[in-house]
Amino acid sequence: MQEAELTAATRIEAGRSYGFFTDTTVCIGCKACEVACKNWNGVGVDGLEWSGNSYDNTGDLGAQTWRHVAFVEQNKALWHGQTQRWLMMSDVCKHCTRAGCFDACPTGAIIRTEFDTIVVQSDVCNGCGYCVMACPYGVIELDLGGSGLAQKCTLCYDRLRGGLEPACAKACPTDSIQFGPLDALVERAVDRTVALRHQGIEDAYLWGLDEHQAGGLNAFFLLVDEPEVYNLPRSGTDPADFVAESAWRTTVAALLLGLFTILNFLRAGHDA
Repeated sequence: MQEAELTAATRIEAGRSYGFFTDTTVCIGCKACEVACKNWNGVGVDGLEWSGNSYDNTGDLGAQTWRHVAFVEQNKALWHGQTQRWLMMSDVCKHCTRAGCFDACPTGAIIRTEFDTIVVQSDVCNGCGYCVMACPYGVIELDLGGSGLAQKCTLCYDRLRGGLEPACAKACPTDSIQFGPLDALVERAVDRTVALRHQGIEDAYLWGLDEHQAGGLNAFFLLVDEPEVYNLPRSGTDPADFVAESAWRTTVAALLLGLFTILNFLRAGHDA
């Protein structure tokens, strides 16, 4: 009976919103998620390019890194002296509600699936790169060393269709990466945050649930420091807003330039 209830509770159904809740407080930096992602999706090897500032050898999300475990070493001065701590976070595509990449794609290669996730169809992508510029979180990238097409996390779309959880969540040994229906994940994340604060971790908070961040994200995080520390934008700001503002200013500038060109043309004709 218990097994039947578990199966029913975790059944993956079309028409529901799914995503990731990443609890950074239990991430151990093992990079099992990175390996599982590469293995399942056939993503290429990044190589061993050490930055000199971290034990992290992948550096950032990109065409060959759909999951990236960030290592943040901190030295903080306290009243009794220096203390050191490591912050670790497995970053991934946010599968935005208001996805800039989806809006910018001119070929329809980027779609929203029946699981409310964002996927790039490689057979439709033409490698124009508009999605790269439109992504507010620096996630999507062109595979310039290979196919030349846009690449990013698919939230293991093929596994979801087969009723399986994404490879990264399956491989995570500490349950730092949790997969499930978005509403259930949010409830679980709120409970976890409250519990941590009761334990004295008052800096614990959730990042990515603010609707002003690309309309809300299907991948959100429990953090214990400022978002910039994890290479994330501050909550309450939506980079897509700046894209819209920039587009408006560009349009106005183009109209003024066009008007100026027409006036010069008319003046030249009058002088002739």
